[in-house]
Amino acid sequence: MADKIVKTDAEWRGQLSELEYEVTRQEGTEPAFTGTYHDCKDPGTYLCVCCDSPLFRSESKFDSGTGWPSFCQPIGSETVTSHVDASLGMQRIEVRCSRCDAHLGHVFPDGPAPTGDRYCLNSAALRLERDE
Repeated sequence: MADKIVKTDAEWRGQLSELEYEVTRQEGTEPAFTGTYHDCKDPGTYLCVCCDSPLFRSESKFDSGTGWPSFCQPIGSETVTSHVDASLGMQRIEVRCSRCDAHLGHVFPDGPAPTGDRYCLNSAALRLERDE
């Protein structure tokens, strides 16, 4: 993995759109069925919108019916980190980019084979690099 990326709040604000900043730096959530990638089926690699680290491949993406892009596994175990999120009166597992600590979404144990995981992510935290 590449070196950790650390920026000031002002640097992140200058680099990201308002929604990207809210989601990735303030742990926000975009409304269901509104994100660019919730129903995208284009082949490619999903990168972190903050640092361009490759996170997920389109082959692991599936339609969860939730309104957010969902994947059964990241590209590698080192690309994302997970943490207990006890906000909003519930306990969930938050997923972050391991390189820049951007909030991506949450992972749930109700996904398809082979992992049984559903990485439920915000489109605003991702950028699709389409295959040629």
